[in-house]
Amino acid sequence: MDTAGLVAAAAVVVLGVVIGWWRRRTDGRLRAAPGRAAEVGDAVAERIDPALLATLGVGPAPATLLQFSSAFCAPCRAVRRVSGEVAAMLPGVQHVEVDAESHLDAVRALGIWKTPTLLVLDEEGRVAKRATGVPAKPQLIAVLGELLPAR
Repeated sequence: MDTAGLVAAAAVVVLGVVIGWWRRRTDGRLRAAPGRAAEVGDAVAERIDPALLATLGVGPAPATLLQFSSAFCAPCRAVRRVSGEVAAMLPGVQHVEVDAESHLDAVRALGIWKTPTLLVLDEEGRVAKRATGVPAKPQLIAVLGELLPAR
C-alpha cells in the first residue's frame, strides 16, 4: 500500500472515532431546546400552539413527554419504554408517542430532524428540554421534578 492510501485510511479511522465520540456525548442528553430559554420559568420560552398539540393527541397535564418515532427505529422502542416507565412512576406526567412520518407538518414546525426525539413539555405547552436518542431515566426524572408541582 502506498503512502496516500495509508493517509486516507488513517483519516477515515480518525473521522470515525471523532463522529462516534460526538454521538456518544450528545445522543440521549436532555438539553434546552434550540431557540428556547434554558430555564422553564423564563418568559422567553415559546409555547407550542395548543391546536398543534391537540392534533398530536397531547391533553392537559402538568408535564408531557412528547416522543417522535418512526416505524423501524430500534432506539425509539427504548425511549418508549423509558418514557412509559417514568410517566407511570410520576403522577401528572403523560407520555404521547407520535409517528413522525404521519405528522410531517408538526415535525417541520417543531424542528424534528431525527427519531427518536423526545420533547419535555411543561403545563403550558412550552418545551422545557429536548433529547435526541435515548435519555437516561434519572435525567428524565430530574427534569420532570423541576416541572411538577411540589406535593
